Amino acid sequence: MNVLVSMVRGATVRVVLLLAVLLSGGCGAFRGGGPGAAVPAVGTNSLDAASSSTGYLRVDDMVTVAFSGVADPPEKHEERIKEDGTITLQWVEAIKAEGKTAGQLQEIIQALYVPKYFQRLTVTVLTENRFFYVSGEVKLPSRISYVGEMSVLKAIASAGGFTDFAQKTKVQLSRPDGKVVIVNGTKALENPSLDLAVSPGDKIHVPRRLW
Repeated sequence: MNVLVSMVRGATVRVVLLLAVLLSGGCGAFRGGGPGAAVPAVGTNSLDAASSSTGYLRVDDMVTVAFSGVADPPEKHEERIKEDGTITLQWVEAIKAEGKTAGQLQEIIQALYVPKYFQRLTVTVLTENRFFYVSGEVKLPSRISYVGEMSVLKAIASAGGFTDFAQKTKVQLSRPDGKVVIVNGTKALENPSLDLAVSPGDKIHVPRRLW
């Protein structure tokens, strides 16, 4: 009997110790924080991340806000997003539009008008088509609609790819603010971190090689 009691006590101690280990550090696996799990970056600029992603609004984007679903809705509003990132609508204060998707902006506007001014109201936010440009030694130089996350090499592929005379190591990426960055397409193919993101309004030019 004494032997059995000792075995039970030993098993109980081992269970308690195991639980203590899980609660003190090992429980990270249950929170999705086990070995190799991604750790959120501290101090990340969420607006920068948003602006480089698909469908997020930026300064100078044209925004159209239409209202419907009621007898006498507010007038349709068209405005380019101001330098401070806002638009101003009838009856409400300035609204932060930069960094929002059209859907997110719709929800914000809806909350400002309903129920304060209307019991129900349908809000529709539309944005202008956005483009980037690819020129030079590509097979199909053109203006291309920006419909999703895009990089320099993807943009060149959308324009038919490089010609046989392309200087792949000196691709020029021009930003709307006038900044020009040189992208080495050959190295970017091997190392995707060198394949810079493309945003609406950017211009990509592939020069002709000299030999």
